[in-house]
Amino acid sequence: MPDDHSHNLVQTPTEVSQDLQNKHRNIGRKFRVATLIFSFLLLLGIVGFVLRLMDGVNNTAIWGYHAALFAFILTTAQAAPMVAIATRLVKGHWNRPITRASELFSVVGLFNLILFIPLLWVLPSLEDGRRTLWFFDATDPKYSQVPIYSPHIWSTLALVGLVLCGLALLWMSALPDLATLRDSSTGKRHRFYSLLARGWYGTSRQWYMQRHRLGILGALYFMMLVTVHFLISVDFAMALVPGWIDALFPITHAHNSLQAGVATVLIAMFILHRFGGYKNQLELDQFWGAGKLLFALSLLWIWFWFSSFNVLWYGAKPSERSVLELIMVGPYQVVFITAFILVFITPFFALIWNPVRRSIWGPTIIAGIVLIGTMLDKIRIYVPAFSVADQSSQHELHHIPAAIAPGLPDILIWIGAISGSVLIYLIASRIFPPISIWEQKEVLLYKIHKRFHRTEVMVLGKPE
Repeated sequence: MPDDHSHNLVQTPTEVSQDLQNKHRNIGRKFRVATLIFSFLLLLGIVGFVLRLMDGVNNTAIWGYHAALFAFILTTAQAAPMVAIATRLVKGHWNRPITRASELFSVVGLFNLILFIPLLWVLPSLEDGRRTLWFFDATDPKYSQVPIYSPHIWSTLALVGLVLCGLALLWMSALPDLATLRDSSTGKRHRFYSLLARGWYGTSRQWYMQRHRLGILGALYFMMLVTVHFLISVDFAMALVPGWIDALFPITHAHNSLQAGVATVLIAMFILHRFGGYKNQLELDQFWGAGKLLFALSLLWIWFWFSSFNVLWYGAKPSERSVLELIMVGPYQVVFITAFILVFITPFFALIWNPVRRSIWGPTIIAGIVLIGTMLDKIRIYVPAFSVADQSSQHELHHIPAAIAPGLPDILIWIGAISGSVLIYLIASRIFPPISIWEQKEVLLYKIHKRFHRTEVMVLGKPE
């Protein structure tokens, strides 16, 4: 009797479509329980946010953990669609079951956009003459016409553009599946998917346009992601710290999101594999392939970090030494060392071993460790930056404040925001199938089973 893996290999396109549709329609008890739990935790986050608002928005230092939370979600969930974008470029097959799981994280951008609103209230304007990326000098008529809220305006526009581009990417990728669900449903569900499918019937022209638009939207998403990281890392971190001048920090910030994005997708893959009923689709090949990406990006992490660190360490001006003391070797030294171990040391020495990398549990555990390290890395950047925002109009730090521990509102907000991100992902997975139906059907066109001596092997063709 063939095992599940063998059965999955010989499924017909109709069987594949029906199997994935059934899994998508069936809402089990685990899903309902998870939805209730994360909804309750989200309410706790709202309570924490109200408590934080009661402390006011004039004290920038107390909003550091909120800024770190926003940057953490931007670095993880909003970078996750890059896994689908990048792996599609190489036109392989192992990535097909994980593309939709990564694209679904685009909807988390809507939630993070809400988290971004309080930071617009807290970030100081340019009227006090503080350092900034944008040219503004109230005493010079040549530059006095620059809006004093330039950081707020351009960061908001870039973030909104990233969210809209991500939603467009998800919708364009899911169009064939939405049409499939439309044709196999009735009543309100049929009308809902008819609205989303927008007249998709799978003509040659529609497939041609879909593939080219996916490429265009993927390129736009990558450019917008880098742009948002550039603006956020400068306006909400580097510009707030006197003496912090580092042209490499924005691209370091952007690269870190690629590593964290792969780790986020790995966690989602494991949950879908273990609890979502997709063991036949998310198999060893998918975890092995994603583990290789995580290993490569972990190696690049140390290169980008050292290139950025070397600017401040080698220059060794008093203002640069103060920056290093603030974010690395001073009050946040323990946080930095822990993040360094979790984000680079651990994944490097674990994933270098093939038995760990070539498994399901190995890459998943390492991905969880990387996400914890990424969280600590954002805390050691944004919390100290917001704690010295009152000195941002100066050229050098005059005093370095002590480390700020998270208060009860901060803990509740973090719990609620992460739970809210998971909740909106779960809701989106009820609208869009978490495994791409059309890509699973398409791969059957490139598969053939041939007799080889005393056994049978699968031969995979390369698309285009």
